[in-house]
This record gives sequence, C-alpha cells and structure tokens, in this order.
Amino acid sequence: MKIITLKPEDFDNFCSNHRYKNYYQTSAYGKTMSEQGFNIHYLGIVDDLNHLIGATLIIYKELFMNQKIAYAPRGILFDYNNSVNVQELAHKLKQVLGKQGFLILRMDPYILATLRNKKGLVSNINNSVNIIMSNIKHAGFKYKGKNNFFENEKGRFEAVTLLQGRDIKSIYQSFSKRTRHKINKASNSGIMVINDKNKNIEHLYNFLNNKTPSSKNYYQNLVKNFGESVNIYYAILDTDSFVISTKKIYEHELEHNDILTKKIQSENEQINNNINKHILNAKMESDKLLNTYKNQLVMATKLLEEYPNNIIIGGALTIDYDNIRYLIIDGFDNKYKSLCCNYLIRWFIIHEAKQQNIKYFNLNCICGDFKHPNPFSNLNENKMGFDGIPTEYIGEFDLILNNFNYKIYQSFSKDKNYKLKNEK
Repeated sequence: MKIITLKPEDFDNFCSNHRYKNYYQTSAYGKTMSEQGFNIHYLGIVDDLNHLIGATLIIYKELFMNQKIAYAPRGILFDYNNSVNVQELAHKLKQVLGKQGFLILRMDPYILATLRNKKGLVSNINNSVNIIMSNIKHAGFKYKGKNNFFENEKGRFEAVTLLQGRDIKSIYQSFSKRTRHKINKASNSGIMVINDKNKNIEHLYNFLNNKTPSSKNYYQNLVKNFGESVNIYYAILDTDSFVISTKKIYEHELEHNDILTKKIQSENEQINNNINKHILNAKMESDKLLNTYKNQLVMATKLLEEYPNNIIIGGALTIDYDNIRYLIIDGFDNKYKSLCCNYLIRWFIIHEAKQQNIKYFNLNCICGDFKHPNPFSNLNENKMGFDGIPTEYIGEFDLILNNFNYKIYQSFSKDKNYKLKNEK
C-alpha cells in the first residue's frame, strides 16, 4: 500500500463512485477551503497492484514551528471492513504525514451508524458499524466519543427527509402539524419563494447575523466552485397581499369575537350561573388573537407604504450532490420572524427537489439528545418537523502521527481540543 498525491480530476472521479461520497470530499470544496486560507492535499491510497482503493481531501493550517493538524472532512473514503488494510493505512499515514510535520490526522467518515425515530430510538442500524468501529480503533485511531452536540468539527447527527418513492402530498402530510401550520401561515401572508438564477449571495448573508462564523466570501466561493449544483432561494413578501390577507384575517376574527360576545351576553341575560367555560376561554383566546392581528395589520400597512414593490425577508443556500439536496445555511430578517418564511422556503425546496427527482433533502445537523430540553431542542423540532429522519454517523477520530511533537504541543497549547476554524 502507498499514499500518493492525486490530481483534482482524478480525485473527483474516484470519490464520485465511492459508497461514502459526499460534497465535502470534492475538489470544489477543496478549492473553496484553499480560498479561505487553508492548505489542501488530495491523497490517494493504492494497493500493491497500483489500484486506487481510497482517497481523501485533507485541509490544514500551520500551528507552530511548521507543525500542523490535518483534517479529512467527512473522509477518509476507504473500505474499513478489512482490519489488515485499515491497520496498514494507519501505518502508511504515519510514515508519510508524520515526516511532513503533521501532528494529527483527524477524520469523520460519512458512515451511517443508525437511523432514529423522532424520540431518538434506534429504528435501523448499520450491521457493519461495530466491525468498522473496532477496525478503526484497533488501527490506532483515537475515538472522540459518541458526542450528542457539536463538540467536534462536524455534528454526528443530521435530519434527512426521504423524497424518493413518495408523492408530494404524502410528503406534506408527513410533516408535523406545527410545521404545516407555519407553512400555511407564511403562504397566506403573501410570501412567495423564488430560486434566484443569478445566485446572488448578498441578501442571504445579511440574514445570517451571528448564525455562522464563515465570511460572505466563503459562501461566494461555494457558489463559484460548485456552480450549477448550488441553489439560492429567497422569500419575498408581497406587501400589498400582506395587507389584504391580514385585513381579511382580522375581520374574520372580529366576527368570531362578536359571536362569542353575544353568546356570553345571552347566557348572562338568562341568569345562568353556569356560563360555558369553553365559550369564556374561546373569547379570551379570540381577544388575544384580535390584538395580535391588529398589530400585524398596522405593521403590514406601514410596510406597504415603505416597500410598495415588495421586500426580501429570508433566504437559503443548498448544494446538490449524489441525488441529495443539502441545506447549507438559511436565515431570515428577525423583524418578520412571526411570518415563518423559513418554513415556506424549506417546503419550496422540497417541492422543487421532488420535481427534479432528487432522492433526499438533508436539513443539516441536529443534536443527538432527544430526551431532555436543551439549547438545541428547537433546532431538532424545526428540522424533524419536516419529517427529517434523525441520522447518526460514526463520529470523529484522531490519528496521532508524531507522538513526540504532539506531546510538546499538548504541553504548551491552551486549547487541548483544537478545532480548525471551519464552517459548521
């Protein structure tokens, strides 16, 4: 077995046919990261017959005195079922990279471990996962653990919606009641979603606020390097329709409120001491809604005056790879959070992807703690509300390449769990 350097086109050709392929392991992503200041290598793994049997993109930056930590994002692409080959791979990586000043090679292969239900219970398991995990550990890779949150370079859990083999109506009906309500609310507010054929990142980046550590330049480079595989969507609020729909909703609730008032008055006139509690509760709820709709009507009227030609209030960026549409990032203007445009954007993406025969919609990372309330509970509810299946991957491993230099680094470094400043 040998470790060789691959040309980007040869790397892409191999990876596109590998069972663990993903958009991180592409030359488009490699070029994007090099434009972000990372050094990159495309490594090939060849057997004794000179057949290419594995490959990976590694990205890295220098830490100190030419010492480096390498990261194979969602790699290495390799068959981990053969224990002897995995051990030889680890040995060769130490030989080659260790001499080049690398302290650690970090990897998180895109290997499925389990599928879960909405409660986090295992519904399906990869029958090979225990063998794969054992082989990797036995070869000397240090396992970072079954982390449930975002401690590592990338999350261990993602939410994936199945599109293949289902009609669009059944897909919609599989969404949670809360999700369907928010989609309808956005649609009824006069919001429409478009696929921006110009792939303009400007408006979208303005909506990201503190949601991402990555620069605008990073997303511009993604668009440039992934080309036709990138889609950018925008939610546009038709301010005229917003006024009309809000006024209609307000007037409808006003009629409902009047009916409830008359029912209560009627029961009082009959000196009925057991006024229906259901009616009283309904009246109180209607009063709250009236106040909400009234405020929304005021906001809608002001928006029409200020933006008579409509306004962009949210957006999203996706990448298509291997019949999967990946949601890379989305965001919205917090002033219009109540309009739920992000729900309508995702529904539009799903509808469009289904028409284009895309098999899966990957909503990106969720946390793996399904039992207790935590800072990411809303994130999980949001993504799983689109019938996103919790999908667990095996996790992250470190291979120490130079023990002596690594111990020196550990003794001086304040950050014992160094992470590359990569996008999440």
